[in-house]
Amino acid sequence: MKLIRRLLWFTGGLVVLVAIAGFVFWMRPIRCFNEITYARECLTGVESHNVTVAGVRVRYSVEGPKTGPAVVLIHGLGSRAEDWIDLAPHFAKAGFRVYMPDLPGYGRSEKPANFSYSVHDEAEVVAGFLDTLDLKQVDLGGWSMGGAIAQHVALQHPERLRKLMLFDSAGIYEMPKWDISLFMPRTAAQLDKLDALLMPHPPAVPGFVAQDILRISGKNAWVIQRAIDQMLTGRDATDTILPQLKMPVLIVWGAEDQITPLSQGEKMRLLAPGSQLAVFPGCGHLAPSQCAAQIGPRVVEFVKQ
Repeated sequence: MKLIRRLLWFTGGLVVLVAIAGFVFWMRPIRCFNEITYARECLTGVESHNVTVAGVRVRYSVEGPKTGPAVVLIHGLGSRAEDWIDLAPHFAKAGFRVYMPDLPGYGRSEKPANFSYSVHDEAEVVAGFLDTLDLKQVDLGGWSMGGAIAQHVALQHPERLRKLMLFDSAGIYEMPKWDISLFMPRTAAQLDKLDALLMPHPPAVPGFVAQDILRISGKNAWVIQRAIDQMLTGRDATDTILPQLKMPVLIVWGAEDQITPLSQGEKMRLLAPGSQLAVFPGCGHLAPSQCAAQIGPRVVEFVKQ
């Protein structure tokens, strides 16, 4: 009888724990997904640290051998360091030390209310990040808005960059042909439209997950809006920067990108002297994540040359 009671108590406790876990997942699925991502990083040797740059706390991930040449990857608008999780291991396995900061306003970095969130000012933070970690010379990569930021760093600090990689990069001064407000979705329908812009074949998002994404989007919308307002002025456009770049430049693009169309990548190729353009069919704006298996060998080959 005692054994039966113990089994009943154990079973009952397990049922309660499963019910609580299910409730937490239903209420805050994005937090649960994030914790799984952080655990995955920890198990694969990815480190997480904080540094202070110009008075702002910047959180960054790093992986790869500590003595390896430095690769720094800059995420895009509304993104975070963890979005490099599929591409970064290609560099790390090739012997590079990969640094992935959360820009101010994004991920787990500080979100100062008095920061402009412009491409230019984010570029200054990236340069300060290199100084803080004493990274004398790096291979720098930027995705979407991060690509525009990387171009500004390349112009202002050319001696710090060995090579430059631009992934579906922003920078060319061209007004978007899609609804900019979709980057701050308020409804499930708007979220679906954003997903359709970001990737060729977006998966269906369960309603409770969509609601949590919208909740988080609402909290961070002021950062996104401030960054977009700055970009729309055209002051930080890189049309005049690209012709001045002296380091080797690899331009990586998803052929199906609707956010920054391939035509912009082709224009960058013409503007940046001696640059290379690598186009990946079937990939959209999220190519560095969703097409990392195809892109990884190409970018590793570029930085190893």
